[in-house]
Amino acid sequence: MKLTDSAVRNTKSKEKPYRKADGAGMYLLVHPNGGKYWRLDYNIYGKRKTYSIGTYPDISLKQARIERDKVKRLIKDGIDPVQHRQLTKATKRESFENTFENVALEWLVKQKKVWTAYHAKTVEQRLRKNLLPWLGNRPISEINPPELLMVLRRIEARGAVESAHRSRTIAGQVFRYGIACGLCDRDPAADLRDALQPRKPKKMVAITDPVKVGGLMRAIDGYQGDLITRCALKFSALTFCRPGEIRHAEWSEIIWAKEEWVIPAEKMKMKREHVVPLAGQAIKVLQELHPLTGRSKYVFPSLRSPTRCMSENTVNAALRRMGIPKTEMVAHGFRSTASTLLHEAGLEHDIIELQLAHARQNRVAHVYDRSQRLPERRKMMQSWADCLDELKIGDKVVPLNDTA
Repeated sequence: MKLTDSAVRNTKSKEKPYRKADGAGMYLLVHPNGGKYWRLDYNIYGKRKTYSIGTYPDISLKQARIERDKVKRLIKDGIDPVQHRQLTKATKRESFENTFENVALEWLVKQKKVWTAYHAKTVEQRLRKNLLPWLGNRPISEINPPELLMVLRRIEARGAVESAHRSRTIAGQVFRYGIACGLCDRDPAADLRDALQPRKPKKMVAITDPVKVGGLMRAIDGYQGDLITRCALKFSALTFCRPGEIRHAEWSEIIWAKEEWVIPAEKMKMKREHVVPLAGQAIKVLQELHPLTGRSKYVFPSLRSPTRCMSENTVNAALRRMGIPKTEMVAHGFRSTASTLLHEAGLEHDIIELQLAHARQNRVAHVYDRSQRLPERRKMMQSWADCLDELKIGDKVVPLNDTA
């Protein structure tokens, strides 16, 4: 006979535990202390087992029957309900432990081994400022596209559109790491590719008019500030490497015999070793600087401490002291200056791109170019240095494409 609510409510304890059946294997187990427990006996794979549904009155008769029916369906499908519950609890516990913050920081530690210190610092700052305050405590497997979009919209709202896009990229990398580790099933950032405001085209400020380039080189020659800074300005113009690569240049990377600067892969944006052929003028800059900083690790050490590299603001500050506004030229602009004039002179695009260390779609082609086209790059770099000299004195400029 099935139980009723009143029968369950009025059940009294006895000296020994006893059962009151409700049917289909479920019963109310009454203990001498007055405790009432819903139980379900079942058979699976030839074994008799008991499933604990819960206690009364926390679980009512109606709720106990609903749970019993769910368990019966699992048994019918060949699933042991006790093992199923244990697995579900473990999954929930694992989900709680595998928060977005825990996964993101684990991913960050691994990436720092191959990133430059500056890039690692930038990524960590974006994580901690833009993503972790709102997503950090959330299980990574439960974050969906609308939730992530809400966080990115918050960044957009303060006018930082570029930062919103970069934060989406970082979030996507964390989710893909989570997928690889079996902690989540999908990357919600991928669904938001077109959901953010478009980036504004980023135009790098640079002097590209040959006459003005000549004036810039004269201003650098006449710079009255620190010798290290003046040499960094000259070296930037002659090598047109990224400001961070120049600031972190080490004397051990200068191969005097080959007149080359070999930048290790870990310092490069594309994580590939980069060879910079040094024109005679660039060698002279290094020779002028070596007596002063040759005992330091860095070619261009900090003005405050020889154990640290030059500050990222030093070259830009020098340009401002020379009277060149930030709307006209910045440290990174030396790359655009060289790229523009070299392209206008008709030099081969691939050689210029190789020397700029831009990404190549074909990695095999990159290896081939790096090993076989160094002589052409060496000629180009010397021609570029000669061109800067000619522009500086205002004489007739030797054609850049005359590299034979």
